[in-house]
Amino acid sequence: MSRAAIIGAGFGGIAAALRLRAKAYEVTIFDRCDRLGGRAQVFERDGFRYDAGPTVITAPFLFEELFDLFGKDIRDYVDIVPLDVWYRFHYADGSTFDYGGSVDDILRQIRQISPEDETGYLSLLEESRRIYKIGYERLADQPFHSFSNMAKIAPHMLNMRIHRSVWDLVASHLKHDKIRQAFSVQPLLVGGNPFDTTCIYNLIHFLERAHGVHFAMGGTGALVDGLSKLMAEEGITIRLGETVARLNTENSKITSVELESGEVFDCHLAVSNADPAHLYTNLLPRADVKLSAKIKAKHAKKSMGLFVLFFGTDTRYPNVEHHTIWLGPRYKSLLHDIFNRKVLAQDFSLYLHRPTATDPSFAPQGCDSFYALVPVPNLQSDIDWRTQGPALRDRVVKALQETLLPDLSYHLVHDFWMTPEDFEQDYLSPAGAGFSIAPNFTQSAWFRFHNKAEGPENLYLVGAGTHPGAGLPGVISSAKVLEHLIEPAAGKTTEIRQMQAAE
Repeated sequence: MSRAAIIGAGFGGIAAALRLRAKAYEVTIFDRCDRLGGRAQVFERDGFRYDAGPTVITAPFLFEELFDLFGKDIRDYVDIVPLDVWYRFHYADGSTFDYGGSVDDILRQIRQISPEDETGYLSLLEESRRIYKIGYERLADQPFHSFSNMAKIAPHMLNMRIHRSVWDLVASHLKHDKIRQAFSVQPLLVGGNPFDTTCIYNLIHFLERAHGVHFAMGGTGALVDGLSKLMAEEGITIRLGETVARLNTENSKITSVELESGEVFDCHLAVSNADPAHLYTNLLPRADVKLSAKIKAKHAKKSMGLFVLFFGTDTRYPNVEHHTIWLGPRYKSLLHDIFNRKVLAQDFSLYLHRPTATDPSFAPQGCDSFYALVPVPNLQSDIDWRTQGPALRDRVVKALQETLLPDLSYHLVHDFWMTPEDFEQDYLSPAGAGFSIAPNFTQSAWFRFHNKAEGPENLYLVGAGTHPGAGLPGVISSAKVLEHLIEPAAGKTTEIRQMQAAE
């Protein structure tokens, strides 16, 4: 049987492992963490549970497809529930905007802030729908390793005017700054500055509208556990706590994966879920890396970094929604500080996650579990996180105490945090970037790291740094691209169940 090695067990790697298993490959997946999920780790502290990675599920059908490959029902493995309020926006003046529900619900919210933007929102929604139909439904799972592929879709991209930023698109439809901010923050969820990110990422808005925003009961960790169970049932070998040191090649083909322990694992093909810059810089012989990949690995603009504060309280805050976007007094200039100047300002904006609003099992009875995610400069700055980490923690606690979480400092049971340095050390993320490379126009589709390696011919890429990009729908779709690139093992065309029955 043909052997496939998967490097990295994030969602992209897990999805790739399952899709290759369905093509009758013998699959082994390696990850340096002690738990599956890549950045979707789970922390347990004193009866509190925290999802360290993604918390928003916007396209549950992509996960359903992975179970469908084997004739199984995702509902037997994990309970994914829709949320009524997708995000609550909390502005610096104390006002709020609830995003979610029906279009009528959103129009009602807009009317309270800016009645003149009702019509503009409907036109924005329609343009988002058009972008989604092309940018997601037609292109998200298509390979772009050949420039001819890019040329074929160029007319569609020109029609979408994707040279515009997300902010430019939103501002052309909406007038009030609060409403503009609410409908332009989505790029931050995939590592991009709304003022620089190509407007194709406005498809996220219609993706949410089309499929809703969901949460896995038990957290993203429960979703990982369900996928882990499926992989075990289907005979995928999972090796955790194993760091891949290098990929060995012969005649421009991957021949084996070598671990830091010295063990050599022979394989017929490999799929990397590692950050592409790390892959091309550290895991492959330089002679086997094409110039295009070397240039991108060295010069590609990275996403911002993340400061993530995890904390538990001995009381509940029932007025706080599951997802809150807490916006500070500055918007464009703050993003400029983060992405361009790479300075850590005294003010900030943040995303506040309260899973106990939906699933009380995240905390002891009568308590709440939270994390606050703050966009910050990546490690291309000169920030000393040993001193700035505790200082930023204090500013976040103070700001939340004065707004959403009264008396927070008196109710804290414990807290801890991650900085860009932890992302670099724990996940081998170059420059501690939270989402690999930024989703700019010149770093999208063919311009992004290719799904078919710019190097050995039997090496493939999935994950945030390759097409179509970061976020759960992006990384799961990157594995779907492999359907167009990798033939069934040994020319087999039967389904995995048929193969197993024959054995």
